[in-house]
Amino acid sequence: MGAPLDLFGAASAEGAWTVSEVTRRARSVIEAGLLPLWVRGEVSDFKAWRSGHWYFALRDKTAQIRCVMFHTDNRRLPAAPVDGTQVFAFVRPTVYDAKGDFQLVVQELLSTEQGGLWKLAFEKAKAALLKDGLLDPARKRRLPRFPRRVGVVTSPDGAALHDIEVVMARRWPVAELVLVAAKVQGEGAEASLCAALARLGHLDIDVAIVGRGGGAAEDLWTFNSERVARALAAVPMPVICAVGHETDVTLCDLVADLRAPTPSAAAEAATPDQADVVVHIGHLAERLARGLSQRAQRTVDRLDRSGDRLIGAIQVRLEQSRALLTAHSAQLDALSPLKILARGYAVARDAKGRVLKQVKQLPAGREFKLRVTDGEVDARVR
Repeated sequence: MGAPLDLFGAASAEGAWTVSEVTRRARSVIEAGLLPLWVRGEVSDFKAWRSGHWYFALRDKTAQIRCVMFHTDNRRLPAAPVDGTQVFAFVRPTVYDAKGDFQLVVQELLSTEQGGLWKLAFEKAKAALLKDGLLDPARKRRLPRFPRRVGVVTSPDGAALHDIEVVMARRWPVAELVLVAAKVQGEGAEASLCAALARLGHLDIDVAIVGRGGGAAEDLWTFNSERVARALAAVPMPVICAVGHETDVTLCDLVADLRAPTPSAAAEAATPDQADVVVHIGHLAERLARGLSQRAQRTVDRLDRSGDRLIGAIQVRLEQSRALLTAHSAQLDALSPLKILARGYAVARDAKGRVLKQVKQLPAGREFKLRVTDGEVDARVR
């Protein structure tokens, strides 16, 4: 048998233990005898205090234990568990001195369902975005074919920025890359990304790339934040999202106008290949030259046909005018006084050209001119 229990050891002067002494001793015994361990149970009576601490119970069919998860530990989780959630908890057993309650201090919390609490939080945020129409394919915008300025939201120290710069320099060096630096993981990343996405709306850019390189699920979780996804949806220009590797799909990928498997693929999607553009311009030039040649030939043919018709019309008009002139000439000739003179008549005129029609206009000695068929004759009345 073990050593006998000392009922009065460490007791107060009155020979009895104080309540505080009992709870402190109980805590020492429990913490020494129960090292940190994993516990499975169902969350119940969950409460989140303004301090950020979580208080709840873990229970099974026959028992329950009070638990606390302090803010320094629970802030790493994507969302708080709801009552009824089956979880695995990594805990440190202890006694709460002030009330003498046996409790578990939870340091890690995982849902027993596939994907854990991360998946639950993802599905909850996805449902909210779907309800507001932010995942509707109809709202996705087309990317510009020839962007002048490309905005990039990522960490200035990450490999993603370097990959994007290399691809853009090779494919479309005329475009300007505008970096909007942001923190992409860890504490403060959510606020940093939201602020960077808001700044995009004040920049003169044609298309934006938002992303980062690969990492663990918790490293990429910022891009599963509902707040970040909504900030991305509010960007006024088309956005390409490239987070992690090809198998990683985040809420931001679903909200963006285009999802790229990697940052390099995002840069390729945002820019045309200058070699392809040169070939395309060559083909366009050939088509334009052929089109202009055909158009010019059709114009020449049309002018030739118009010239032929114009010449024909002028000839017809000249013939008509010639016939009309002949007819008018004949009429004038028939009415000409010379015709009368040719029949033996003459016309007397004074020096001023006035016709002398009466005898009294021709007194003796008056000079006048006498118009005959072939000319004029000076005459005087005798």
